[in-house]
Amino acid sequence: MQYWISKALAVSVLVSLTGCGVFTDEAHHKRNYRANEPVKAPEGLAQPAQDPTYKMEVAQYDNNPEAKNYRPPAQVITIAQGSWVEEGDKDARVYFDKNDGIVDLDEFIWDSVHAVLNESNTRAVKEDKLLGSIETDWYTIIKPEDSWFWESETEVSQQRFLFTIEEKSHQRTASLNAKLVDYKSDSQELTPLLQQQLEVRALNQVIAEFDYRYRQLEVEMRKQQGIISLEMGFDNKGNAALVTEQDYFVVFDRFSGFLERLSFTIVEIDQERGLITADYKKPESSVWDSIWGEELAELPIEDGQYQILVSRTNEGGTSLTWMDSEGNTLEPGTMNDLQQALENALRQRGINI
Repeated sequence: MQYWISKALAVSVLVSLTGCGVFTDEAHHKRNYRANEPVKAPEGLAQPAQDPTYKMEVAQYDNNPEAKNYRPPAQVITIAQGSWVEEGDKDARVYFDKNDGIVDLDEFIWDSVHAVLNESNTRAVKEDKLLGSIETDWYTIIKPEDSWFWESETEVSQQRFLFTIEEKSHQRTASLNAKLVDYKSDSQELTPLLQQQLEVRALNQVIAEFDYRYRQLEVEMRKQQGIISLEMGFDNKGNAALVTEQDYFVVFDRFSGFLERLSFTIVEIDQERGLITADYKKPESSVWDSIWGEELAELPIEDGQYQILVSRTNEGGTSLTWMDSEGNTLEPGTMNDLQQALENALRQRGINI
């Protein structure tokens, strides 16, 4: 015990004598760096030799404690289908190819620019559709982020832009350029790098809007496509069934894949009997499904197992007879509702059986 006390006492004395080496002082917290005066030898002793090659002037360097937000040049993000950039282009410019379904490419881009301005609560102060130019009013590209309680909110800047659309003579390709025409801020000076970042960000907003609008157009095109129709009718035994003019082998080969897109799980496929057994569970929809137009169709049947008998009709077409897990044919009223739901699902997804 006495040995432990003496050791502990010795350690405590050493710590107290070398406190500066254990605990940090203010020099560690401030961003100040100093080249100290050279060592001064006491009287009667020679000054240590110093190589002039490594001699440093005595000075103090003050580092600004406020962090600098240095960023690289911004990049044009070509997320929209058919969009691309030219390598080495110094301007904030993107090219769009005319995708399927777009009637007038420059009109499609024009509408995308205006949609971005509306979302940013601003408007066009000058516009010339013939020249393809839109000059915007003031708005803020970079929004202030939510700050922590120990930080102060930085004053945001405002900008005005000139968007220019140039369509090629063949009208299959068009470019969109974003140019900063005015800038104001009480705290941040406009530099060439900041200008480039602002122009590219303004351009990227339009590219994202172009992408969103084209996705919506694709959904509408799928709805308008000529899809096989499933009519109400009867199979060869007189049971209520869905009837199509398609060949038996084509329908049987593809119908199971269509069912899987409608929340069915295939249990068994009996090719000899033409029988498909599948479990159905109503889908759970989400907000994102409705935004992108991919809502899963809910069929007018209860959750459970079903059997679909695929047969040739006497007229040369194919019939689909729906039965429950016990092999009982569904009622004609249920079959009529099911026919409408299935045909709507076919049209919405642009699926050909």
